[in-house]
Amino acid sequence: MSHDNKKLLRSIFYTVKPLIPRALQIWLRRRLVSQQIKKYQDIWPVLPGSEKKPTNWIGWPDGKKFAIILTHDVETAAGAKKCLNVAEVEKKMGFRSSFNFVPERYSVSKSLRRELVQMGFEIGVHGLNHDGKLFSSHKVFAERAKKINGYLREWNAVGFRAPAMHHRLEWLPELEIEYDLSTFDTDPFEPQADGVGTIFPFIIGRDDSNRKIVEMPYTLVQDFTLLVLMKKGIKVWTDKLDWIAENGGMALLNTHPDYISFDETNTRFDEYSVQLYIDFLNYVKSNYKNHYWNALPKELASFVQTI
Repeated sequence: MSHDNKKLLRSIFYTVKPLIPRALQIWLRRRLVSQQIKKYQDIWPVLPGSEKKPTNWIGWPDGKKFAIILTHDVETAAGAKKCLNVAEVEKKMGFRSSFNFVPERYSVSKSLRRELVQMGFEIGVHGLNHDGKLFSSHKVFAERAKKINGYLREWNAVGFRAPAMHHRLEWLPELEIEYDLSTFDTDPFEPQADGVGTIFPFIIGRDDSNRKIVEMPYTLVQDFTLLVLMKKGIKVWTDKLDWIAENGGMALLNTHPDYISFDETNTRFDEYSVQLYIDFLNYVKSNYKNHYWNALPKELASFVQTI
C-alpha cells in the first residue's frame, strides 16, 4: 500500500473513531490483533538482525549490560491523575521514568510537573492535540511545531513523542528537542508499522546549529497492546528483556497511566492491574541486579550525543 493510501486510511480512522463506542473499539481491535499474531511471528516480538550493534558502539556507561528506559504517555486527564501513583511505585522500587503529556488535550498542571521533577522524574511533550493530524501535511506540522516548541520551553522539556507513534523523522529538526520517542524496533500492530529495525538508540539528524537529535525506539511492546488487547500477561516483556540483555541493547518500555488500575475491585475493560507492572519491575531487579542502567531519556540522549 502506498504512503498516500496509508495516510488516507489513517485520516478516515481518526474521523470515524469518535463515533464508535469505546467497548466496541476494543473488541474490534482484539479481534484484529488475534488474527495478526500468527502472521507476524517471524518479525515480532523479536526482529532478527535488530540486535546488530551500531558502528563505533562503545557499550553502556559503567560497563552495564543493557539499558532500561521507562516512559509513560499520558493520554487523558484521568491518566494525569494517576501519574503520581505510578511515580511512587517506581520510586519505591528504585526506578525513574519520563511522563509525556498532551499540552492541548487536557489541563497539565504546573504543580504536577514540578512534583514529578522534584521526585527525580522527567517531563516530555506528547504531540499537541492527540487527534492523529500532526503529520497530515508539512504545513500542519510546521504550524503545530511552533506551539509544541513553546510548551517544550515552558516545561523545560527536551523530549518528544508523537501520538500513536506517527512519525516523519526528517521533519523532527523543526522541534527544539534533544531526543524523540516516536518509533519502535518492530511492532506490526501499530497504525504506522514501519519499524526502525534496531534495539539501540541512534542519531536521526542535525539542524542548522549542528544539534544532534537522538531517536530512541521502544523495544518492548506497549502495555495497551500486550495487556489490554492481547491479554497475554508480562511474559512477552520478560522474554524480550532477556533477549535484549543478552545482546546488550536498550529495553525501552512505553506504558500509559490511563490504562493502569490501582483498584483491584474496579478494573475497567480497558485497564490492567498495576500489579502486572510491579511484577515486571521486580523481574528486572531480581534477575539483573547491578547489570542495567536505568536512565532518564534525557540522560541516555546526552550519552549517545557524545559517542
